[in-house]
Amino acid sequence: MKAHDQMYIGGAWRPAAGQDTIAVVNPADERLIGHVPAGTAEDIDAAVRAARAAFPGWAATPPAERAARLSALSDALAARKDELAETITAELGAPLPLSQTVHAGLPVLVAASYAELAASYAFEERIGTSTVLLEPVGVVGAITPWNYPLHQIVAKVAPALAAGCTVVLKPAEDTPLTAQLFAEATEAAGLPPGVFNLVTGLGPVAGQALAEHEGVDLVSFTGSTAVGKQIGATAGAAVKRVALELGGKSANVILPGADLAKAVNVGIANVMSNSGQTCSAWTRMLVDTERYDEAVELAAHAILKYAPGERVGPLVNAKQQARVLGYIRKGMEEGARLVAGGPEAPLETGYYVSPTVFADVTPDMTIAQEEIFGPVMSILRYEDVDDALRIANGTVYGLAGAVWAADDEEAVAFARRMDTGQVDINGGRFNPLAPFGGYKQSGVGRELGPHGLAEYLQTKSLQF
Repeated sequence: MKAHDQMYIGGAWRPAAGQDTIAVVNPADERLIGHVPAGTAEDIDAAVRAARAAFPGWAATPPAERAARLSALSDALAARKDELAETITAELGAPLPLSQTVHAGLPVLVAASYAELAASYAFEERIGTSTVLLEPVGVVGAITPWNYPLHQIVAKVAPALAAGCTVVLKPAEDTPLTAQLFAEATEAAGLPPGVFNLVTGLGPVAGQALAEHEGVDLVSFTGSTAVGKQIGATAGAAVKRVALELGGKSANVILPGADLAKAVNVGIANVMSNSGQTCSAWTRMLVDTERYDEAVELAAHAILKYAPGERVGPLVNAKQQARVLGYIRKGMEEGARLVAGGPEAPLETGYYVSPTVFADVTPDMTIAQEEIFGPVMSILRYEDVDDALRIANGTVYGLAGAVWAADDEEAVAFARRMDTGQVDINGGRFNPLAPFGGYKQSGVGRELGPHGLAEYLQTKSLQF
């Protein structure tokens, strides 16, 4: 596999301003699979200028035409689904079936959903004596993570384009090859020059330059809470809008009377998916004292199905592997009981971590408070429902969660009291049209569906 050695700016592939490159490594076998340019502030400036020049024309394009381009983008992604899946597996390490169904499959649906929204959305309404217009914010700087490289690109770019914004994308340096394939799909979809632009590069260089650029009207970032705070501060100084999808430490609350076996098995599967590299993963399983030991036994049995190198892929790089193994050691040092897995790398080659389950975890332990971002789950006990709620809400995060109960009504009543942005009820299925985003330090704003589109619009009222 050979990556492009150029940026996509103003509707054309062009050389980077500098000569530095970024190596792309397959985390499963540690082989070099390509290089991409390490973009500079000069490259970002060129991309923003191209987006600014394209904005008036794209903003004035009728929503039906924008919808047609988004439909064509969805079709272009679908046509390259196999290539996208193979590329994501190569640079992220995700097992190919996961790449085919989730990593490459879901973005096709999300792009199509925004084609439909662009065609049907009420960009204008009458309120009393006023006509209220919903207009595009302007140029969007999109900074995306490596854990869902294509989905996170589409979840930002598609609604921005539907709203009438133009975009400069700075993808994660670990997974830039997927972003280049996406840029090729925008070409195939017939987007006008400058409407979408791609600059690969490092976060502290290209990412910071994009967040700080005076020609960017909104920064949409997905990543760590620490970096999100920095971007928020930068944007605040310029009175610039932000959309931040940050960290999580989601609770999987199993209430008395729930189907324990199902809740535990689904909970384990949730955490192990994508090697635990999911911000919304239910990494804290809460079980009542009476059934706690049974839940631990069920988890110890369920985890055996997730073999490293088979159902569970590697972490994205050596740094992430060392970080997660450090958290496992920290859990053991603080007194958590190791039920499965451990702090030793399970395979000689690749950045793998053994699927790990901890029992006897208390709410104040590091592994119960901080986002680990690996295949590690903690099981906590609670005394009663109020205690479960206190533990569930007892972190700085509030991104997602799950509640299991004997009936949906009981689960919904508990979920209404949770300080989190999205809750699955008794194994509810993922809805790509439902708003996704967090409370507290899990972020600002929402992605997906009409709420995701609204992030890229601003309001004007005309009185007459």
